[in-house]
Amino acid sequence: MKLITNPDKSQWDDLLRRPVLETEHLFDTVRSLIDRVRREGDRAVLACEEQFDHVRLDSLAVTDAEMQEAAQLVSDELKAAIRLAHRNIETFHAAQRFEGRKVETAPGVTCWQKAVPIERVGLYIPGGTAPLFSTVLMLAVPARIAGCSEIVLCTPPGRDGRVHPAVLFAAQVAGVSRIYKAGGVQAIAAMAYGTESIPRVYKIFGPGNQYVTAAKQLVSLRDVAIDMPAGPSEVEVLADDTANPVFVAADLLSQAEHGVDSQAMLITTSARLQEAVRQEVERQLALLPRRDIAARSLENSKLIVVPNMDTAIELTNAYAPEHLIIETADYAQVAERVVNAGSVFLGSLTPESAGDYASGTNHTLPTNGYARAYSGVSLDSFIRKITFQEIRPEGLRTIGPAIETMAANERLDAHKNAVTVRLDALDKDDR
Repeated sequence: MKLITNPDKSQWDDLLRRPVLETEHLFDTVRSLIDRVRREGDRAVLACEEQFDHVRLDSLAVTDAEMQEAAQLVSDELKAAIRLAHRNIETFHAAQRFEGRKVETAPGVTCWQKAVPIERVGLYIPGGTAPLFSTVLMLAVPARIAGCSEIVLCTPPGRDGRVHPAVLFAAQVAGVSRIYKAGGVQAIAAMAYGTESIPRVYKIFGPGNQYVTAAKQLVSLRDVAIDMPAGPSEVEVLADDTANPVFVAADLLSQAEHGVDSQAMLITTSARLQEAVRQEVERQLALLPRRDIAARSLENSKLIVVPNMDTAIELTNAYAPEHLIIETADYAQVAERVVNAGSVFLGSLTPESAGDYASGTNHTLPTNGYARAYSGVSLDSFIRKITFQEIRPEGLRTIGPAIETMAANERLDAHKNAVTVRLDALDKDDR
């Protein structure tokens, strides 16, 4: 990890740059695969599975027998952990239910909002180096609470043609409607446009590699909504001299093991902590099974010392981290000053791993600085809000003349006339 002390503000942009993969150069390749799935349906998806996931499948759908078998293969200990996480995620997201109320904006003019679920949503769960059954819970639980009538999940199978049993068990617990063996670009295209087996959805959620990210970007241009822009995962620890270097190093490494393009940052007011964390990272890294991945990730990572907490908070808000862990003596007060972050973890006993798995908050979060403008996945991600309005005679007389004036000044006479004919009708009724 790079050690940096008291960087000048002019260096901040370079200092906070992410190891972002540019997806634009993939668009031509990805677009051709998407078009093939649109034309050929299941046949294209099956061919892509053989080509890219190296598995020959007879069909895409996961069967009831496979679901039952998966439940037998998951250990009781893991089942209990998944159920505990499910309860906490459900509790947190259920508390986000929208309660609209009618508002009289003017006498005789009533407006309100109604929350309605997105009817059909698609969840993408990557395969890769780890089975992300936790992401199944993070996406499917709020979708079910929102009332989505159909929750479709696509995930690549292993070379034995099976989906990891923990992914299937989590999907069963969370209430997923249908599961398909499809990964990569072909899965995104199938959910965006539909095939003989996989239904077309209205919004696609979930992480993925650079090809999946490019596919989501392309299909979102006109055909289907997506959750948010995505990039490599990241964590920042904001700490003072009271922080435990063992905890800080563990937090940095927990993010670094995600992938070689992940980023871990320490911003601290303590030079002593910077050095202690550097040593502790080296010690803990040597013990990790995924140390090769983590070590490459640490090449993108930095331990930064700044002169005071004001500068540390300003630098943090400039970085806008996906995950922010605050390990300071006055972490509650520091947290009040954070305005750009995906999810914040307070105090020395709140590791980012808690949010990844079982505290209840969602781990699908904005990366690459998008926390300045985007929220993480929540119950709102799976609903739409429809506005309603009702105008009674008193209301039309109250706001009608203003509407006529505004429409006339925008030279939209038909807009004005839609009000004028109603006001004239009310005048006739009064005679």
